[in-house]
Amino acid sequence: MKHKATRILSRIFWAIVGIIALFAFINYPGRGILYIAFTVVLNALFILGFARGRIYFDTFIGIFFWLGFWLKYSLRVAFLGGAFQAPELIGKFVGTGAEHDSTLIVVSCGIGGLLIASLIRRKFLFSYADVGKQTRLESIFTFYREYRTPVLVVFFLAFVAVAVTNVALGIYQRGTLPKTVLPFGLSGVYTWLLLFGLTSVSAVILDCEFRLKQNPYLASIIAMVETFFSNVSMLSRGMILNGGALILGMHDNAEKRSDNPGQRYKLIITVVFISLFVCSVFVTNHVRNKLFYSDFPSRTSISKSFLLGSLLARFSLPPPVIEAITGVETLLIDRWIGIEGVMSVVSHKGLGWDLWKDAWQEKYSHSGTSMYDLVVLGASLEGLKNHHFISIPGIVAFFYYPGSIPFLVFSMFALGFLAAGIEMFVYKLSGANVILCSLMGQVVAYRYAHFGYVPAQSYLLFGSLFLNILIIYLFNKLLFVIYDRSGTVR
Repeated sequence: MKHKATRILSRIFWAIVGIIALFAFINYPGRGILYIAFTVVLNALFILGFARGRIYFDTFIGIFFWLGFWLKYSLRVAFLGGAFQAPELIGKFVGTGAEHDSTLIVVSCGIGGLLIASLIRRKFLFSYADVGKQTRLESIFTFYREYRTPVLVVFFLAFVAVAVTNVALGIYQRGTLPKTVLPFGLSGVYTWLLLFGLTSVSAVILDCEFRLKQNPYLASIIAMVETFFSNVSMLSRGMILNGGALILGMHDNAEKRSDNPGQRYKLIITVVFISLFVCSVFVTNHVRNKLFYSDFPSRTSISKSFLLGSLLARFSLPPPVIEAITGVETLLIDRWIGIEGVMSVVSHKGLGWDLWKDAWQEKYSHSGTSMYDLVVLGASLEGLKNHHFISIPGIVAFFYYPGSIPFLVFSMFALGFLAAGIEMFVYKLSGANVILCSLMGQVVAYRYAHFGYVPAQSYLLFGSLFLNILIIYLFNKLLFVIYDRSGTVR
């Protein structure tokens, strides 16, 4: 029954994709063969993210790029004449057939490099085929088994405390300037904990919980609540990212090992997760509207660049209803980084190695405007008090700054192997914890998709990721020494 329902949903999904692709092809202003190639490459990346031999990076980068490139572009070409919700984000792009062709060539070649890396990695480097045979972190499991209740209580109190103090002090919140800068680098610790540090603890707890084969509901719900608290405190609507990574990892853990808690458990936890995510979006939207949009004109008018705009304009709906509906569209389609960045870069007249060099020299600032905004888009978002808004080109657009297709393909190919190497590192040092691998695969994919602002500081995120895994690994080693001396574990 489950497989039959999955097949039906899959057929419906691909039927919708086919309809969108057909209308986009008909309305595409350039050479149709290029749109076909673009569609094949992006959907191949998406499909390979769920195929046998995939790693979690494949899954998440496939989803992010499919949403940010194929779906966003195809819907707007198919039904809106290529109009975008925020036209200022496409720079000097005016919409000629040649510009559209150049955009799709760059995207297809860049994603092609990533696809080749994925296919080679599956064949020769790394996959999750032998998950059940790998050595696990036995000392951490022993510790958790002995102190399960105190661990869950302390973890719950810890993430609530981090979230509450972050809101109270304004240490790290998306789109706002920090109200408090903590000494000794503690602001960076808060950022790490909120982004994925606390969720990585959830992943370790969940891995141990399934091994107990008792009742994983409490720990699982606590893990979902952590993603809710952390994201709301950051004013982020991205709870679905870390929470979704945990859900996917838990599903694979059940499939690959004998730690399967059953279908009823999966259904209940999924419902809890979706409910918390919806609540997080409403709470965050309410707070962001109060904090951010007082500096902007009224948002009650309907833009023709919204897919639902022409339909909503026919009805006399209250402004809050209109904002809610268009807000859902923005969240599901327009917030994903991708096609606009490539559009703006291919239409920029100053591509070259000097632009590439200048981009790597960009320095982080709590205020001001990004180099991409100023140089490529020719826009400025300064003058908004207490806010820090920037535009991001995305990794494909960024690696096309030199204007070289071969360089772009090679770079994306190398970045694909880098992501696989990071995930393999996580897998080996975490005791084959696929839940943690899923989380870290998502973190790397998200960074790739949102690449381009202060790129030289990427070492901070990747460094904190490696440090995160090393802390878990070394904690297991420390517990092993303690238990070995006491004769508990040998």
